[in-house]
Amino acid sequence: MKHCNRRDALKALGAASASLLLPRAAARGQTLQAAGQDLEVQVATVSEHTARFSILPITAGRTGSASDDGSLVQTSWGAPIARLRAKPWPSVIHSGNLRITISNSPLAFAIATADGRPIQTLRIDVQTGALAFDTGNAPLLGLGEGGPQFDRRGSTDAMVNGQGGYELKTHGARLPIPWLVSASGWAMFIHQPAGAFDFRGAESRFTPGAREHALPLDIFFVGSQDPQIVMQEYARLTGYPEMPPLWSFGYQQSHRTLASREEVLAEAKTFRDKKLPCDALIYLGTGFCPSGWNIANGSFSWNSQVFPDPKEILRQLHEDHFKVALHCVILSGELRGRAHDPCNVARFDEEEAGCYWDAHRKVFADGVDGWWPDEGDWLDVSSRLVRNRMYWEGPQLDRPNERPYALHRNGYAGMQRYGAFLWSGDVFSTWETLRTQVPIGINSGLTGLPFWGTDIGGFVPTKEFNSELYLRWFQFGAFCPLFRCHGRTWKLRLPWGWNTGDPGPVEVRNYDGAATPDVSQLHDERVEPICRKYLELRYRMLPYLYGAVRECAQTGMPVMRALWLHYPGDAVASARGDEYLWGRDILVAPVTEPTARTRLVYLPRGSWYDFWTEDRIDGGREITRAVDLETIPLYVRAGAILPFGPVKQYTGERSDEPLSIRVYPGADGEFLLYEDDGESFDYRRGEWMGVQMRWNDARRSLTMELAKGSRLLPPASRRFDVTVQSVVRTVHFEGRPLEVKF
Repeated sequence: MKHCNRRDALKALGAASASLLLPRAAARGQTLQAAGQDLEVQVATVSEHTARFSILPITAGRTGSASDDGSLVQTSWGAPIARLRAKPWPSVIHSGNLRITISNSPLAFAIATADGRPIQTLRIDVQTGALAFDTGNAPLLGLGEGGPQFDRRGSTDAMVNGQGGYELKTHGARLPIPWLVSASGWAMFIHQPAGAFDFRGAESRFTPGAREHALPLDIFFVGSQDPQIVMQEYARLTGYPEMPPLWSFGYQQSHRTLASREEVLAEAKTFRDKKLPCDALIYLGTGFCPSGWNIANGSFSWNSQVFPDPKEILRQLHEDHFKVALHCVILSGELRGRAHDPCNVARFDEEEAGCYWDAHRKVFADGVDGWWPDEGDWLDVSSRLVRNRMYWEGPQLDRPNERPYALHRNGYAGMQRYGAFLWSGDVFSTWETLRTQVPIGINSGLTGLPFWGTDIGGFVPTKEFNSELYLRWFQFGAFCPLFRCHGRTWKLRLPWGWNTGDPGPVEVRNYDGAATPDVSQLHDERVEPICRKYLELRYRMLPYLYGAVRECAQTGMPVMRALWLHYPGDAVASARGDEYLWGRDILVAPVTEPTARTRLVYLPRGSWYDFWTEDRIDGGREITRAVDLETIPLYVRAGAILPFGPVKQYTGERSDEPLSIRVYPGADGEFLLYEDDGESFDYRRGEWMGVQMRWNDARRSLTMELAKGSRLLPPASRRFDVTVQSVVRTVHFEGRPLEVKF
């Protein structure tokens, strides 16, 4: 009811503010102008925290509008609360919790809280249409995948999309999204136009790509001291993430040049024989390697040399509980429409999503489980989103109650609405690359790209590529939403590949600095056991991870989280880009230096537990953690409730073992243990279970109850082994509230 009242209040506010509409100026001297065009300023209320500022051109007396590029969930949030064309005008308007003072010399919007605390001032250059704003003293984050450093202050960014966007070797592909987040409590999404940023001074600037395209300028501004509200407001604008299938959060093994049918099946069998957990096998296309799954680049016909009987091979892989994803590329210059649009075969047009998706369907019918859409750097924003959407909606034409999987290299704001995974492109196998990928992953999460990862080990092998770098990258990958190995010399991407002497087909052409690892590196018996350790840990932590994925879908909070999201009052935490939170409760500090024996870790305020030793440590300070080759520093927040499942070889493996619930005392805490079938959309119809767990530290008790709207899924009784500081209690949860005391 409170939500409805607030909405009604905002509507009333909009109606009241409509009185601010001004008569249009009769004399040209009184008309607002920017970038050589007459303009109209519109201010609209999106929510109590978000206002929309639209600077629209007037042509032949008619007001233009921002075009629909597909990034927003809707094109309008109601009538503007102010529409201004002429000078002078009322100087102050109110939009939700924001107080906006508008001036016209120059055109500017001073945004403050309802009680007058300044937040930001947006200034419009009347000559160029450029946007200026205060840089501030807090980190500026977001802006999509790739680009310059974690904190964008002090940098410039041309916002060029693709692998040619910015420092591919170390920073990877650029997926620029003009969603800028300030750790001081504001954010903005520049819906249109495209442009470049300059953060080098006290005043930052956003400059449209060309003066003639400077208008419309469409800005969504969010003001809130609560980072979780900031992320929720972005989801309100561009959409909440969809839930991918559970198997996509297991380990995914990518293959390159394939020798034969026998090799395809032998690699899968080795995972099961060695008991190395794995859920998905991904096959590259021919053209990107000499012998892939298809006959040529862009083809949807099987390569008979390695897949002579594709249905039978897929049947065998499915029997061994592997999912199969295929690499594919787009050859057209643009894409439009929807996958379900009928395709006119007589005039087949691959730029129509309906026709392009039809090309996939025969192969999909053979039993393929997912897709790996590569390339597309040249596509415009709208085409990229059409492609993202096509790989979400297309599979549902034939399998309407199965969650699709697609791993993309390109997209834009809003791609999360299509359950899209993203990887960081053809990065090089160097220590600098590994260091750089950590903050890139964090900023990707802050920009609404929650299902992100890298080519573990780096795509292009270099002289630095050795077993140590591979292991450190593998440990990092175990704590990325996408846990996937891929790269040239592809057999070194297998968990056992570093102890065979065989790097796989040598592929070092086309890239300066590429090199095959020295043969002395190819007999390291330490690698496989350490990979097994992190594979098993990933699968044991799936109940925790899947809970974080569900939270992401409900709130817009990413899985891989900047420390700022939970410690906004801690300036040191907000500035750290070399460590992050995995969900709410686990701090991950990847080791990114060669031959490291220690790792400096900043622990935010409060108490923390070393995950490996369970030692309790006071936070609010930097500590030195000793590390060996098999250790990535992990810390658990006091008050955390972590569920651990049994070791599985694939996510859908049945087990009668109980979940282990580990409580870390020292503060109150809560966790929603979330389950559904992991495959279908039945959870939308109430087929899900949520066990709400709460730890009361003063009472030293853990309570459990079914979450509202959920039900107890089979088996009817759940056995949990609850551990608090080595004390174990076994409980049976049958859907009724219960309390466990320690």
